[in-house]
Amino acid sequence: MLAATQTPDSKDWFQGTADAMRQYAWLFKDAKNRKIEEVVILSGDHLYRMDYMKFVEHHRATKADITIGCLPMDDGRASDFGLMKINDEGRITEFSEKPKGDALKAMQVDTTILGLSAADAKIQKYIASMGIYVFSKNMMLKLLEDDPTQNDFGGEIIPAAAQTNRVMAYLFDDYWEDIGTIKSFFDSNLALTENNAKFEFYDPNFPVYTSPRFLPPAKVVGSKLKDAIVSHGAYLNQCTVDRSIIGLRSRINAGVSIKNSLLMGADYYESDQQRAALLANGQVPIGIGSNTHLENVIADKNCRIGENCVITNKDNVQEAEREAEGYYIRSGIVVLLRNQTIKNDTII
Repeated sequence: MLAATQTPDSKDWFQGTADAMRQYAWLFKDAKNRKIEEVVILSGDHLYRMDYMKFVEHHRATKADITIGCLPMDDGRASDFGLMKINDEGRITEFSEKPKGDALKAMQVDTTILGLSAADAKIQKYIASMGIYVFSKNMMLKLLEDDPTQNDFGGEIIPAAAQTNRVMAYLFDDYWEDIGTIKSFFDSNLALTENNAKFEFYDPNFPVYTSPRFLPPAKVVGSKLKDAIVSHGAYLNQCTVDRSIIGLRSRINAGVSIKNSLLMGADYYESDQQRAALLANGQVPIGIGSNTHLENVIADKNCRIGENCVITNKDNVQEAEREAEGYYIRSGIVVLLRNQTIKNDTII
């Protein structure tokens, strides 16, 4: 695991995806790593499930210098992505970053070239970059050294390299979401609660596991749960949960209603004695106090939400800065900050 660092030779942190690889280029030149032939570069804020060996095998089979993971895209979302045009063999010939209007129409391609059916190709007329790549190692090192001022693969290095090098498209026709914004993160998480969700942790061939925390199972007492995910160590007492995720060690008290919300949970437990002492002093224990209603909320770790609170953003405010009060509003979603206390009877 190689983190961004400052050294006497390089006092800057990573300036972009390409600069991150440039700062660690010495690793690929090391004698013990000289047999490495390809480098796979991935993004950390996407949700999808891919067999990367198929990605690499396509790169090898097409004798590519660079291969870009691509998504078929329809008119509704195409303008939100970097789009590409390809020739008859799937080689990328043109890039356009988030085009609109006539520039968008000009980026339409025949996606059957990448394996889509004729029916799907009529709907999905565009090819969008996923921002993930396979590089032939020597080509990557050459491109990084040719122009040390270029710090980004997607915006600088790859569009220029496509003019003279073999840059190929690899189609990924499955579930994929960019979760780099509060709204996309929120929507993607809540989508996991749906029956027959587009993305499942429970795929028997490619399961996604949690970290082992050695916690007791969740305990649910006299509660009603609908389309919910409840994590280990949670305690739900006579509450209602609808299309929500309840994080580890969450404590939900009687009369609480939670809808379309994501609770991160807590890093530690409070004992019954600690909770009683806090309540006796007019303070708020970790968890959700009695008779509180949450809707369209993200609550970060260790939140203390008091009794009889209503956090629903009923005025539909889209953006708000309320750090002093312990929350923000982003795209209409109320985000309660880590370790914050929301006092009894608060209305947001």
